[in-house]
Amino acid sequence: MEEYGVSMDSTDMAYDVFSRQCPSRGTLEHVTGRWGALTLGALHDGTFRFNELRRRVDGVSEKMLSQTLHALERDGLVRRDAQPTNPPRVDYELTPLGREIADRLLTLIRFVEGRQDEVLQAQERYDATRGAR
Repeated sequence: MEEYGVSMDSTDMAYDVFSRQCPSRGTLEHVTGRWGALTLGALHDGTFRFNELRRRVDGVSEKMLSQTLHALERDGLVRRDAQPTNPPRVDYELTPLGREIADRLLTLIRFVEGRQDEVLQAQERYDATRGAR
């Protein structure tokens, strides 16, 4: 049986992110998009309230952070804990799956940060050759 352009049988359900109808594409987008990756990385450090998280993820708007958190919560990567206090308190933390994904993302983030000098040099070389034309 094929669903989402992916071959499936009763014992093995495979997904193919390269297929446009595969549901894993949406999850990949939530995880690797700018705000998703930064939010998951920030939450790796612990539990945060909304405004603490917004300060940690510098530059994200309230609306975008809210949308990002909703998407990550829906994907099962973030847990939202609303406490019935006055004023209401809402905490966000990674689920076990979210922590596993954040671990991998942080490896990539740290790698990119560690090689940024090379990237900047490559950009300068590229811009110099493009500007000379």
